[in-house]
Amino acid sequence: MVLTAEAAKQVERENAAIARGLKRQDPELLDQLIETYQHRLMRYLMFLTGKREVAEDLFQEVWIRVLRRGAQYNGKARFDTWIFTIARNLVIDLSRKRTMASLDEMRDGGEDERPFEIVQEGPSPLEQFQYRENAAELATVMLTLEPSYREVLTLRFHEEMSLEEIATVTRAPLSTVKSRLYRGLASLKPQLLSLRAERRAAEAKACEVKA
Repeated sequence: MVLTAEAAKQVERENAAIARGLKRQDPELLDQLIETYQHRLMRYLMFLTGKREVAEDLFQEVWIRVLRRGAQYNGKARFDTWIFTIARNLVIDLSRKRTMASLDEMRDGGEDERPFEIVQEGPSPLEQFQYRENAAELATVMLTLEPSYREVLTLRFHEEMSLEEIATVTRAPLSTVKSRLYRGLASLKPQLLSLRAERRAAEAKACEVKA
């Protein structure tokens, strides 16, 4: 997300104010932050875990961490980048406890470190889908993608983070972020078409039964 100079300064001021408030454990500030970020944070956790119950538990834990470790936030980075990093680390910790592969270990088949340059002019393929497709369909398809693709797509298009910010959250090289974004977009369309074909077939079968 590209900001004007004035908008960037405003974000810096807001981050500095949040940092001061967290250092003194301001309860009103925490309430404001929860209200501001609750929907975005839950959506991110849902896409990472694929399970609402798990996402809700982690959502609570994120804010406990924010309360306990608020003094660590210095306001130099965007607050949403910091909080999404906390959320991702909690997901990884939970995965390790359950002896499952962590997000970092979920390597994509054939993924390499070669950079993929994403065309920036005009709406992206995902943005085009969002404009004209049912949001529920898109959410369903997103949950079928590889976790590493799903995460990058969520941060890029739902959270409007820059590729550099995504690299910070995921602790991955910029070339890897670009690769996952490219491959995620490439996987999205056929999955969406497949879902629609299944639904059309189900609707046709239902019509035959009624007839």
